[in-house]
Amino acid sequence: MLSLGNDSYKQVLSENKFSTNQQYINDVKKVGGHITTAVEKYFREHNQSNLLAGYKWEFNVLVSKEMNAWCMPGGKIAFYEGIMPICVDAHGIAVVMSHEIAHAVANHGNERLSQQLSVQLGGVALDIALVNEPETTRNLALGAFGVGSAVGVLLPYSRKHESEADELGLYFMAMAGYNPIQAVNFWQRIKTMSQGSPPEFLSTYPANQTRISNLNSKMNKALVYYNQSQKK
Repeated sequence: MLSLGNDSYKQVLSENKFSTNQQYINDVKKVGGHITTAVEKYFREHNQSNLLAGYKWEFNVLVSKEMNAWCMPGGKIAFYEGIMPICVDAHGIAVVMSHEIAHAVANHGNERLSQQLSVQLGGVALDIALVNEPETTRNLALGAFGVGSAVGVLLPYSRKHESEADELGLYFMAMAGYNPIQAVNFWQRIKTMSQGSPPEFLSTYPANQTRISNLNSKMNKALVYYNQSQKK
């Protein structure tokens, strides 16, 4: 999966233009550095650092009006310019960054790819699928990792996956020193702006009041992480 993630990332980068907006680039890389340090600390404290073996974090901002961002296995992350105005500031970037990294480290994309291989290619192993149906498999991978329909059909995350990513993301951003309360503010903006049509990276789970309520239910634990980060 790490090799497929790396190859898919290179493919997407080769087919898109890199942003020249230096503010976007600096902000994404700065926040990304803070978040990934927190992610590594979180897994270390839970004696699960092995789950990040082979991860080499990379951040890029791509030219596109899509309101999208994603993280592939191995820590390969991309933000599209279209989502940056919604982020507003570093806290918003942290919300999106943490959410997408949470999907990756929880292996949600892997699960989606396995399901689609089972449905479309009869459940064959990934290495065999890559040999026999390379283009189909790569497109399924891109969709599973959250890349939009320009290169493949976007595969939706389940509500369970979204809830898990919301919760983990909340803890990651808090540990990185970003106020988790800002996550609620971000989703409120999404709710207001989406008008029932959420961004690609939220394709099946609109930013509705249920999601906001779920985030609030985890807020006390997240604030413990945040307060600890402020003592350093």
